Amino acid sequence: MGLISPAQLLVWVMRGLAMLLAIPVHESAHAWASAKLGDPTAKNMGRLSLNPMAHFDLLGAVCMIVVGIGWAKPVPVYPQRYKNPKTGMALSAAAGPISNLLLAYLSMMLYKLAYYFLPAGMAAELVLYFLYYMVAINVSLAVFNLLPVPPFDGSRILLLVLPRRLYFQVMQYERQIFIGMFLLLMFGVFDTPLYWLNNGMWSILNHATAFIDRAVYMAAGIAV
Repeated sequence: MGLISPAQLLVWVMRGLAMLLAIPVHESAHAWASAKLGDPTAKNMGRLSLNPMAHFDLLGAVCMIVVGIGWAKPVPVYPQRYKNPKTGMALSAAAGPISNLLLAYLSMMLYKLAYYFLPAGMAAELVLYFLYYMVAINVSLAVFNLLPVPPFDGSRILLLVLPRRLYFQVMQYERQIFIGMFLLLMFGVFDTPLYWLNNGMWSILNHATAFIDRAVYMAAGIAV
């Protein structure tokens, strides 16, 4: 018997495939928002692209596949090019998680449509499995990146409420904070809050796509 079961291998494959879509969308959203706000640096560096290799980070990709949480190469921004640096930083940072939530919403709709309308069989099971991980990976990326801790996107949004001087004092230790955060994640310190945040987002997406369930039940003559 091998060290890796077929079921575990399938999970990793599905996470990897979902990651190939989720991460480029996330990073391209940062680049697009930054360019619209006045800083085309990321766009000029080819980061406004859905090509996964434009955003690939080896360690981040491995972590995403193995544990479901990871990262890509940071998108470079120069906030001094924004008309309002504080607001520009927050908006360009928020663009990534928002794009993942939109992709998760679309994936949940497709999941429900596939669940109700695809004929039963191995192909349908694989499609459903893939769409499930599309929701899971995108929700995880959005929730994880909204944590108000550098270098995650949530820390840039925090600039809106923190005094500028205090914010940049904290950001001087971004690398050290990231290493500490990563170690805490590996030891499971944030497992419980992340679990509740992810579950809460799944519940919101389920309610937001409930119109599909109602339409199917009504078409079948089932009272809801």
